[in-house]
Amino acid sequence: MNIVVLVKQVPDTWAERKLNDSDKTLDRASVDVVMNEIDEYAVEEALRIKEAQGGEVTILTMGPDRATETIRKALSMGADKAVHLVDDALAGSDAVQTSAALAKALEGMEYDLVIAGSEATDSRMAVMGALLAERLGRPQLTGARKLTVEGGKATIEKLTDNGYAVVEASTPAIVSVVEKINEPRYPSFKGIMAAKSKPLETKSLSDLGLDAGAVGLGNAPSQVVSFANKPPRQAGQVVKDEGDGGMKVAEFLASQKFV
Repeated sequence: MNIVVLVKQVPDTWAERKLNDSDKTLDRASVDVVMNEIDEYAVEEALRIKEAQGGEVTILTMGPDRATETIRKALSMGADKAVHLVDDALAGSDAVQTSAALAKALEGMEYDLVIAGSEATDSRMAVMGALLAERLGRPQLTGARKLTVEGGKATIEKLTDNGYAVVEASTPAIVSVVEKINEPRYPSFKGIMAAKSKPLETKSLSDLGLDAGAVGLGNAPSQVVSFANKPPRQAGQVVKDEGDGGMKVAEFLASQKFV
């Protein structure tokens, strides 16, 4: 069972995130960066399938040189090798362009499953699984809270508002998972040391056969045109209860059209 796991390096959710004034993209340089949280669940699920059925787990990442830190974490969890798409021309690519680059990389890889987190914390778009499935002509199984692979078929319990639906597809397939699917392991000291010597292949746009005009901020189909910082929080209104506190609260709520 050959599994490719997509991981992304994102700003720490506890950091104060902001956009750059110059190009209106997310400022990643001034904050701590980590592996996208839900991608850890994707790595864990791939490792569990490998441990049960054998095979190989490959990490696929697109990002700057700094993204190597995230790749090494995935390798230290137990993945076997990694491919890193890195090229200055990729900076500022939107989801459509990112899916084009990732699809090109996947076309040159052998896999039974591609597993990804359902969404990234820096964009919350939750579209990568669908985009890749469309580009690669593969079935998509998204929002999985449980995944079973057997006999050339992948079956998931897809999380819904009212519970879950059982969905299945033949492999190779694209699967996205949610955080309810498992509990990711912590990298062991042995795993951290072993990760340093595991294969890590870097690929540029020329390696993928992609033209620079197809990616990057200047060519992105979707861009941030303008933005404004959140206004500072104003002082609240104190209600002093002098026997009519309930009435004052009700009047305030009515004035704000909450009631």
